[in-house]
Amino acid sequence: MKTDRDLEYRLYIQKNDGFTRNPFNREMETYKVIQSGNVEQAKKDFEQRRQNFLEGKGKLSDDPVRNVMYHLVTAVALVARFCVEGGLGHDAAYTLSDIYIQRADKCRSCDEVLDIFEEMLLDFAGRMRDLKKENVISLHVRKCIDYIYDHLGDRLLLSDLAEYTGLNSSYLSKLFAQETGTTFKEFVLNAKVTTAENLLRYSDFPSSEIALALGFSSQSAFISTFRKKVGVTPRAYRQKSTAMDSAT
Repeated sequence: MKTDRDLEYRLYIQKNDGFTRNPFNREMETYKVIQSGNVEQAKKDFEQRRQNFLEGKGKLSDDPVRNVMYHLVTAVALVARFCVEGGLGHDAAYTLSDIYIQRADKCRSCDEVLDIFEEMLLDFAGRMRDLKKENVISLHVRKCIDYIYDHLGDRLLLSDLAEYTGLNSSYLSKLFAQETGTTFKEFVLNAKVTTAENLLRYSDFPSSEIALALGFSSQSAFISTFRKKVGVTPRAYRQKSTAMDSAT
């Protein structure tokens, strides 16, 4: 591969410099908070990360402003896709993404870009919060959905959500199916698989890390579930997505 030598050199330099990228699970949590519509948590998280924004992030440009700008472009692309997965309209999500990239492109300082960055995250989170209120009637089911997306990497049980919401498990099961149109178990699996699809297509994280982050018992269990839901293996899905994106 033409990039092998450059890759090996950069990995060597990063190791010598003691550079460590942000953990995969931390990146996942950021997108799940936005997708769940938790505006308050999204604001709190960004305020904390802004203080050392570039810590654990790769250097994408020698120009400081352009470097932060490129990180915004990467983030808004993933945020938009996570929100589409969560029910936000495709055209709205991608047009919103374009708007924030165009705004950031006019910035002349890192602080200006970071202001746009925060505005973008809170805008998407707010839209997801409003969307969930429109689509789901009861507070209990809204709480369940938020909990599921905030804990995709955990072993999610209906009994845990029943305790969390203070409802009887049998009643919650019926209420959840009635308002979402699917069973609790299927909803969780669908959430995991659609999240995996986004990560396979729009990130370079290996499927083994994705499987672990999404709480699958093993990589083989992840592959089996993914193939059952999507029709192909994670590897085949990534290859097909890469070929399609290259052709466009």
